[in-house]
Amino acid sequence: MNRLQEKYLKTIIPQLQEELNCKSVMQVPKVKKIVINIGVGDASSNPKNIDKVVLELAKITGQKPVVTKAKKSIAGFKLRAGMPIGCKVTLRGQKMYDFFDKLITISLPRIRDFQGLSPNAFDQNGNYTLGIKEQIIFPEINYEEVDKIRGMEISIITTATNQETAHLLLKKMGLPFKKQWKKEE
Repeated sequence: MNRLQEKYLKTIIPQLQEELNCKSVMQVPKVKKIVINIGVGDASSNPKNIDKVVLELAKITGQKPVVTKAKKSIAGFKLRAGMPIGCKVTLRGQKMYDFFDKLITISLPRIRDFQGLSPNAFDQNGNYTLGIKEQIIFPEINYEEVDKIRGMEISIITTATNQETAHLLLKKMGLPFKKQWKKEE
């Protein structure tokens, strides 16, 4: 069992149960899955770039990514329907907790001039999405082997029903937010 998972089970669940007035442990929100997505804009000119990104994402997550393909043709981007344009990984269970722990403790502090994450990136259903500009913040990526700096989108999907409970859950799990979150009126 991962230390973040252990912390969630032993300390965060009882705290949230008390703060949110949940009668059952099953009512306490939890992280369901984490989806990591990398778009490869230059894949139309060089299809080998997709293979490099797939290998990097597999190193970072420990799971084989799925190549995403274009749904429509867009002439302005020289894009045809069915062309590979990126890759994504959906993490659940043990791998999800391992990645989340690594993201919080190792990768986010390695970002240059890191001030904390924006507390306003929640959707209406209590899911959080953050963008990372460089894949080299992950310890698995060797800087010498990187041909191009690429960004990625990390979506943390929770069972929370609204933004406030999702923010409380992620803050207790250790996600570093900038300042106290307040709902916009």
